[in-house]
Amino acid sequence: MNDAWPELDWPSWRETAQHLHLMTQVVGKVRLAHSPWLNHGWQVALYPTARGLGTGPIPAPGVTIQIDFDLIGDMLSLASDRGETRTLPLRAGTMAGFHGAVMEALAELGAPTRINVMPNELPGAYPFTEDFAERPYDGDAVRRFHRALLSVGRVFARYRTGFLGKSSPVHFFWGSFDLAETRFSGRAAPRHPGGFPGLPDAVTCEAYSHEEASAGFWPGSDAYPKPAFYAYAYPAPERYGAAHVSPEAAAFSVEMGEWLLDYDAVRTAADPDAALLAFLQSTYDAAADLGGWDRPALECPIGRPRMPRVV
Repeated sequence: MNDAWPELDWPSWRETAQHLHLMTQVVGKVRLAHSPWLNHGWQVALYPTARGLGTGPIPAPGVTIQIDFDLIGDMLSLASDRGETRTLPLRAGTMAGFHGAVMEALAELGAPTRINVMPNELPGAYPFTEDFAERPYDGDAVRRFHRALLSVGRVFARYRTGFLGKSSPVHFFWGSFDLAETRFSGRAAPRHPGGFPGLPDAVTCEAYSHEEASAGFWPGSDAYPKPAFYAYAYPAPERYGAAHVSPEAAAFSVEMGEWLLDYDAVRTAADPDAALLAFLQSTYDAAADLGGWDRPALECPIGRPRMPRVV
């Protein structure tokens, strides 16, 4: 165990996590409002940074903006290509107040923005503009989450280098509040039935338009109150849930249709990076082998610094 893989106790920071989740939705929806659609909704995601999470450049009309969560300094930074900046504190408060402050800052930067104020993928949530509940903000817990994101992202990025086919960036989805990476076989998939709460079926069907093997990390939820890694295939091939997956702590959830590995099993492993990489690789192996992917054409050795791939 080391500081790179900190303890994440969901019950102790649950309300802060839910507050941060909603704040990332406000910022993510700003990116959604101004960015042209990219396959699988990749244009909406946030990216882990050395200090938190960021949007990257957003092409608003007449100005380029960028929004960054500084989770180390408890600040939200908004900047434009005109050299102007605005900062907002990340602290306890209401979502109505946070939404209003972000919209005001964007207008001052020359990027007035209107977003859909209804949170996504959160059944029973209130519109941001009507959410006056006082929510806590535990900066230390958020910093532990950030350190975990960086460690997970490092391993995900290394894993990604072993695939030649179409694959997603390692990115953070604010709807589901998870870090994810996805590989594609190159073949079209059956139309997804949709039905996810708080997510339009058109978005779901477009996201799952092609066969995929996906893996990710989430910090916990009321339905699964502990941090965990997950992996799934769409469409799931026969016997996928009975495949041999490493490490031994991994288990298949029939209810969720996913392989799950508790974060603590990785955090406390003798080599956390190796344990997580084994989970990523073995769940992909199961999806690709059972799904009949053209593996020789899609794969390559894991990348190494300064070493171009041999062709």
